[in-house]
Amino acid sequence: MDVILYDYFRSSAAYRVRIALNLKAVPHERCEVHLVEGAQRSDAHLARNPQGFVPALDIGDGRILTQSLAIIEWLDATYPEPRLIPTDPIARADAMAQALVIAADIHPLNNLRVLRALESRFGVDEAVKGDWYRHWIVEGFTALEAMAVAKVGAGPFLGGAAPGIADVMLVPQMYNARRFDTPLDAFPTLLAADAAACALEAFAAASPERAKPV
Repeated sequence: MDVILYDYFRSSAAYRVRIALNLKAVPHERCEVHLVEGAQRSDAHLARNPQGFVPALDIGDGRILTQSLAIIEWLDATYPEPRLIPTDPIARADAMAQALVIAADIHPLNNLRVLRALESRFGVDEAVKGDWYRHWIVEGFTALEAMAVAKVGAGPFLGGAAPGIADVMLVPQMYNARRFDTPLDAFPTLLAADAAACALEAFAAASPERAKPV
């Protein structure tokens, strides 16, 4: 199977998929879609993903998958080891609830198109955009910290003894939080999970610094 990831190095959604592909050691090619330059609105990319987002994962035979969580679910079904989404119904619900705090509640309010709309449609300046960004990260991380403390088990990851779907979501959001100078001292459980994950090569190799085109 020839797998092509349509990617942008600073996209947190694409960052998640890079991590999952690395954890599962799936051979793949990366093709950059430059979001800042607007390549996501090209006819070629809209044919891949009508939303004009990354990631998009071409899995061959004319099949292209979109949405990071859907892609990771497909990867879990196709490449079962290591498992990222638990099979036990309760553990799965807990893990997905943590993942969705980031994927559904924090990230959609802080992605590039929202930040651009705040500026172009509502006239906010860089300082206000930064405050907006940090507000939603802190609100989401406050809830996620409480959830993680309540569910912490073998550690050191949110997924327990091994990284899971919540860790795959957390690391890119932590990266973004630091880019926007978000105070993080109130989230020791999240910081510990992030540090443990980033010490693994699968996470480190997916980082924007290493994924950035040369």
